Amino acid sequence: MINNDTANLLRELAERYETSDFINGDPSWFMHQVEGRENQEATAFVASCISYGSRKQFLPKIQQLLDFANGDIYEWIKSGEYAHDIPSTKDCFYRLYDYEKMNSFFGILRHLIILYGSLGEFAHAASSNQSSADTDVVKVLDAFGSWFADRGMKGIVPLPKSSLCKRPVMFMRWMVRDASPVDLGLWADFIDKRNLYIPMDTHVFQMSTRLGLLTQKTATWKSVELLRQIMLEVFPDDPSKGDFALFGYDVDK
Repeated sequence: MINNDTANLLRELAERYETSDFINGDPSWFMHQVEGRENQEATAFVASCISYGSRKQFLPKIQQLLDFANGDIYEWIKSGEYAHDIPSTKDCFYRLYDYEKMNSFFGILRHLIILYGSLGEFAHAASSNQSSADTDVVKVLDAFGSWFADRGMKGIVPLPKSSLCKRPVMFMRWMVRDASPVDLGLWADFIDKRNLYIPMDTHVFQMSTRLGLLTQKTATWKSVELLRQIMLEVFPDDPSKGDFALFGYDVDK
């Protein structure tokens, strides 16, 4: 159980920091710069996949891709035009990702888009998979991770449970949470935001332990699940709103 003082602090911080200003300097900014549902989905997904390391380094790389695509990542991938801008070479694109890996990544994503029409249609199909007892959110996270892993692509789109799965979890928040100045809520009609998680990394884990929300020594998928359960006590219908509270706590401390 979370104490009342901490719960009230988290609610106050979330209200104060979930504003349109949040997207400035955040990878969520890019999906707000493009038009069309399919394009926003694709832009958000690609942006989330590149979002690791220093923001000063990865934000310009996302912008570079958006420039290559003339603002339409969806069509750039679907048409195969990406192959002209991202040739299959061993030159470094960003940190551990060389151009060959990025070319393969876009090729696998293109296959998904051609087969399903959009990332949203793929997510919708995955969320209604009756063969799994997982929540709709975990089903979709697992479907995206498996789509790439089954085609030999590891690292860029991690699977849940075996990793913190930070970037896909962040992408899901963007797609599912509605009535937000930050998140788009494009998938709110078929995925329940009550099942969303907070994107977990070392920094978020440290903030959570400092607030007494988590007591584990290291961050694991279990930490992600526990933090969601705790945030459900504070935000019963919207646990990932706590992401903004933790951000605000870090800024204020």
